[in-house]
Amino acid sequence: MPSYAELSELLDPATTVLLTVECQEGVVGRDSALPELAAEARSSGALANVARLVAAAHESGVQVIHALAERRPDGRGASRNARLFRAAERLPVQQLSGSAAVRVAAPIEVAEEDFVVRRLHGLSPIQGTDVDALLRNVGCRTLIVTGVSANVAIPNTVFDAVNRGYVVVVPRDAVAGVPSDYTPAMIRHTLALVATVATTDEVLDGLKRPREVRRA
Repeated sequence: MPSYAELSELLDPATTVLLTVECQEGVVGRDSALPELAAEARSSGALANVARLVAAAHESGVQVIHALAERRPDGRGASRNARLFRAAERLPVQQLSGSAAVRVAAPIEVAEEDFVVRRLHGLSPIQGTDVDALLRNVGCRTLIVTGVSANVAIPNTVFDAVNRGYVVVVPRDAVAGVPSDYTPAMIRHTLALVATVATTDEVLDGLKRPREVRRA
C-alpha cells in the first residue's frame, strides 16, 4: 500500500481527475438492468464511496468526469461483436439515450463543472471517446478510477489510461463487480500490477494533505 506522502504526491488537485465509470441508474440504480451488480455496488459500499470521492473532488477542485454507456433506440452504432453486447440487447432495462437509465445514479451529485461523457459502443470509457482529449486538455497526470464493473469496464479503463501515459489510482472499495469475491482478487492480482491501489479514506486523506513546497 502507498504511504500517505506518496498518495499526496500523486493526488495534486491541479493534475488529478476523478473518473466515475457507468455509475448510472440503469446499471447501479434501483431499477437496474443488472440487479446483481447494482445490489453489490450498494451493499459493498462502493457506490457510497464513489459519492464521497466525487464530493471531495468538488470541494478540492479536482476535475470530475462521469462516463456513461448508452444506446440509441434504433441501436445504430452499438457494438455487437461480443456476447455481452448481444445479451444487453435483450435486457428488460435498456440504457437508452435521454432516458432515466443513463442519468448519474444517486447518491452521486453532478456539479456544473463536471464533464459527462457518453458512449454508444465498446467496453471502455476511454477508447474512442472524448475522455482522453479532455484529460489532456485539463492537464491530467493522475486518474482516479471508480465505478463498475470490475469484470469488464474497470480493467479496460485502467489499462487504457496506463497505455496513454496516465498514473492511475484505484480506490479498491469504490469499485464493484460480481461475484463479490472476484473484485478484490482481480484488483490484487491484476490492477495492482499497473495502478496504485488504495482505500477511499486514503485517497480522501491524500487529497486533503498539505503538499510540500519544493524549492529550487
